[in-house]
Amino acid sequence: MNDKMTGLIVTGGQMDLEFAGLYLKNQTFDKVIAVDGGLAAIKRLALVPDCIVGDFDTVSPEILEEYVNHPGITWDVHKPEKDETDTELAINTAIKIGCTEVVILGATGGRMDHCIGNIHLLYACVQQGVQGSIIDEKNRITILRGSRSFHAGEVWGKYISFLPLTEEVKGITLTGFKYPLTMKDISIGTSLCISNELVEETGTITFTSGVLICVESHD
Repeated sequence: MNDKMTGLIVTGGQMDLEFAGLYLKNQTFDKVIAVDGGLAAIKRLALVPDCIVGDFDTVSPEILEEYVNHPGITWDVHKPEKDETDTELAINTAIKIGCTEVVILGATGGRMDHCIGNIHLLYACVQQGVQGSIIDEKNRITILRGSRSFHAGEVWGKYISFLPLTEEVKGITLTGFKYPLTMKDISIGTSLCISNELVEETGTITFTSGVLICVESHD
């Protein structure tokens, strides 16, 4: 039995709709969640959301009206004065309905505080056993708490970078990369593990403690 359930979260950040459309042509998701202003992108991408989440301060009343009476859509409405961002609420909704993997579009464009906050929200996914990723036309961002292998032809771009999310990440070993490491400790404030590249069909990272932000990217 396959218990995997994939969720797509479309937020209200700036988004390259041409890229998003091409990406979605080759992907299928069990659940689609629109976040506030992301409903405009949902409409442009011709998607029908399963859930709509937010305080709706960044989406036009005209677009909201188009979905109000749509059958099968669950609404999760919140006041603007709240502790969580709309994206965090959407992630909570995705987990609540059983998603084991979440892809977020529109999480990197626009305000930098939201972008950094959204990357930190990926850690909340990992803590609850959910594989989370933020994707845009240049980057795929994930969180690592243990080893991972990267395969040529499957990585998002030429470059693979690792940045510490915890104060220290210890015992990093990189094999199959242009710049290998053996049991190296790094701390917040270093750029040592930025812009590495695969030189073999498979590259692997292992480390003994800590949490890393992984960014696969291309120019």
